[in-house]
Amino acid sequence: MSADDREELAALVAGLRTNLALRRRSGLAGVPTRKTARKTARPSAPEHPSPMGAETTPPADDESGRAPGAHGLAVVRSELGDCHRCRLAQGRRNIVFGVGNPAAHLVFVGEAPGADEDAQGEPFVGKAGQLLTKMIEAMGYARDDVYICNVIKCRPPGNRNPETDEVAACEPFLKAQLGVLRPRMIVALGKFAAQCLLRDDTPITRLRGSFRSYEGIQLMPTFHPAYLLRDPSKKKLAWQDLKAVNAVLRRLGFEPPNPPAG
Repeated sequence: MSADDREELAALVAGLRTNLALRRRSGLAGVPTRKTARKTARPSAPEHPSPMGAETTPPADDESGRAPGAHGLAVVRSELGDCHRCRLAQGRRNIVFGVGNPAAHLVFVGEAPGADEDAQGEPFVGKAGQLLTKMIEAMGYARDDVYICNVIKCRPPGNRNPETDEVAACEPFLKAQLGVLRPRMIVALGKFAAQCLLRDDTPITRLRGSFRSYEGIQLMPTFHPAYLLRDPSKKKLAWQDLKAVNAVLRRLGFEPPNPPAG
């Protein structure tokens, strides 16, 4: 099996895992809920298969004591390893995998690490990250309540736009992360995140503000915080998008932990 075949298989497995999780949540016939599964004999296959195809994820009762999401993310990070799948490995200081709550119902996906992120190994810690933190807090959440990651895990030199082959090398791991997290809402920050997840090259100015679907998960495209720093006049539109996200999450039964901004 070629590397391209393995990457495509990993993406398909991650998508299938997400769809199965959503079916379990909705109670569709033929897909037992976790409570039902615990009352019956343990199935021959793990309830939470590894997003990368490895048989290493614990069963529903998770004897390790860790949340299944945390374990699954650890599996994906282990599979990523000291990645040299594209040229970006040559100039990076740190792989920037992701950070936040492994059981988060809200996930933010950006484009790629910058200099600060490359230095610290954590996404969105520079000026754009500080603005993102304020945006998250305005929604009534803390950074630790949500999960934050990027399409690209290594910094492109000079913060240039990611190349097509670089996106292709990293995308299976993003899909695996989302397959493990199984969020109820994704906020795609900027055109690269939105276009990668939606397979749509429509400009972000036209994508933003309207809910789309990724593997059955609602997705809101909006402006990247770095763009908002360059053009603060667009902050009002981005805030409208985030308020719409909050409204949908409330309808799904998810209230923000803290009172959101008006």
